[in-house]
Amino acid sequence: MRRRIQLLPIAIFTLLFFLLNWYVWGGLQIVAQQSYVGPVFWTTITLIAFALLYALQGMQQRGMGLFFKIATHAFLVLFVSEILFSLVLILADIYRGTVGFIGWIGQHHFLAPLRSPQWVTVGVVVFISSVLLFLYGILKGKYAYRVIKHTLYFKDLPKAFDGFTITQISDVHSGSFSNAKAVQKGIDLIKAQQSDLFVFTGDLVNNKAEEIKPWIGHFSQIKAPYGQFSVLGNHDYGDYVKWPNDEVKSANLQQLKSYHQGLGFRLLLDEHVELWKDGEKIVLAGIENWGLGFGERGDLQKALLNTTPEEFKVLLSHDPSHWEEQVKKNPSKIHLTLAGHTHGMQFGIEAFGIKWSSGKTSLQTLGRIKEENGRVLNVNRGFGFIGFSGRVGIWPEITVIELKKG
Repeated sequence: MRRRIQLLPIAIFTLLFFLLNWYVWGGLQIVAQQSYVGPVFWTTITLIAFALLYALQGMQQRGMGLFFKIATHAFLVLFVSEILFSLVLILADIYRGTVGFIGWIGQHHFLAPLRSPQWVTVGVVVFISSVLLFLYGILKGKYAYRVIKHTLYFKDLPKAFDGFTITQISDVHSGSFSNAKAVQKGIDLIKAQQSDLFVFTGDLVNNKAEEIKPWIGHFSQIKAPYGQFSVLGNHDYGDYVKWPNDEVKSANLQQLKSYHQGLGFRLLLDEHVELWKDGEKIVLAGIENWGLGFGERGDLQKALLNTTPEEFKVLLSHDPSHWEEQVKKNPSKIHLTLAGHTHGMQFGIEAFGIKWSSGKTSLQTLGRIKEENGRVLNVNRGFGFIGFSGRVGIWPEITVIELKKG
């Protein structure tokens, strides 16, 4: 019975995939006159499709090894590139239909040619560009660290903290790393900022605490005069992997917490610390992961216990949905919230004034500052990557925030 349930989505997926390729091939035939192009095209498509199905079918038994990554990434690159190529063909078809209809009314009988070679050539260029961009994202883009700087003004910022700087990273996902030299470049970039405070906003690993062990020597290099602080993200709790029992899962979480200490990070678990400078202070609070659909563990009220509503507060909270649900209208004003989680979905466009990602279209998904009710949210695009082993357009981010009074 279970097999019958699985066959239906597989059959639907296969049908839709080959319909897409039939449409793509209809365009390619116009510019591909050689007899061998057709067999090569359909053989490649079939091999990639069967490789993907085989990888998915055996995922639980064989895990997400090298074959799984190659099969899924080859399909993703092909699928997205073909979608973009198809969009060009659709535009050509709309143009042909519109001009043809006008021609029919004027008794000129479809003046527009059927998918002219020029349109198809544009589509081929888009396809090849997309493939090359994805390959860059897989080979280089996932380690193409960017420093994003924001200057934020607050009227009630203590004067002593005017010009105070915070470096934030998020979503390390250390289990995905494979290039120590590239990761070290990111660490060096963090160190070069020489900020007053360093914070990490969750998802140190993909699933298991052991994933961070090879990278402790890298991230423990990060130091800041006012300390290094961290919180947990949804992946840190081990919810996405099967454990022998609850005791083993709990031990994994405890081990991860100890690794935070080994990194030199003070892990904030529904608690706060006071940062003092020249006789004045700000409050730095951190909660366990709280996110709609991703585990609502954190206790904000506990984290703010014994603070006053008017004190200047910075909150570390992994999931930006927490800011939307509990922070922005909280009676105790939380001036600045630093989050992560979304990664901008690791694929999108941020150029020439265009901002779009394959995930949510909200401002925080794209790492922009959002302000409401006198409270500010910044969502870091993430230092690492997961799922898709690459980044295209949405590059890994190191955020530097300068607090200013005014």
